[in-house]
Order: sequence, then C-alpha cells, then structure tokens
Amino acid sequence: MERQNYKNHKKYYPPHHFIYLPLLILLEILGVYKIFNDQPDQLSWMLFSIVIFLLFYLAFMLRQHYALGLQNRLVRLEFKQRYFEIFGRRSDEVEEKLTFNQIAALRFTYDDEFKELLYRAIHENISGDEIKKSIKNWRADLHRI
Repeated sequence: MERQNYKNHKKYYPPHHFIYLPLLILLEILGVYKIFNDQPDQLSWMLFSIVIFLLFYLAFMLRQHYALGLQNRLVRLEFKQRYFEIFGRRSDEVEEKLTFNQIAALRFTYDDEFKELLYRAIHENISGDEIKKSIKNWRADLHRI
C-alpha cells in the first residue's frame, strides 16, 4: 500500500460509490428521458423518477449522516486523548479555539508536527486544508469509514 498523503487520503466504498449510486443515476436519467419522450406513460415515468431520486437522496444522506457523525465524535475523542498524552493536560480550552476541520486535519500529523501545526491553527487560524497541505510526514488514517 502506498503511503498516505494529501492527494490520496480520501476513501471510497466501491459497492456504494461505483455500483449503487451510478445505477441510481442512470435510472434517474432514463426516467427523465422517458418523461419527455414517452408521452402515453409520462405520469408513470414521473413517478418512477421521483422514487429513484428519493432512493438516491436517502442513500446519500443516511450514509453521510450516520458514518460521519460517528467518525466526527471519534476524531474529537482522539484529539483529546492525543493532546493529553503530549501535553499532560485536558484539551478543553484549546479545543474551543479550533474548528472541527482543523481538529480532523491534525490527526494526520505525527507528534512533532502536531505541536507546530496546532500552534499555527490557534494563533494563525489556518484552515484544515492548509494544515493538511503543511504536513511533511503523513500519519496514515487507514481505519476511516
């Protein structure tokens, strides 16, 4: 497996991203096409298109909502634990000064860069994306959802 970095840190779930969602998109395109080109069954194709769209929307939103909600809680917990291990004190004050995107980006750093980029995030208010781009040695997160 190649080393994780900014360009390859995103994760895809093939059955969802490359089979189920593309199939729903194709069915939606078929339904819209048939609405305009199949006059006798136009109402049926409208209903078909609405149902396919709702399935697509539901699949996307539920997957995002549950997985990301849980992952966000774990990322915050990991930050608290890591901060305590490095500095020997609670992170409550520091955490209030950071956005979730900054906290999430810091998980890709090793301890030496963590300190430096945490300081920059607090004092220079650099974004999570800027933090990721500033990482010299990525600490891979291979267990994400």
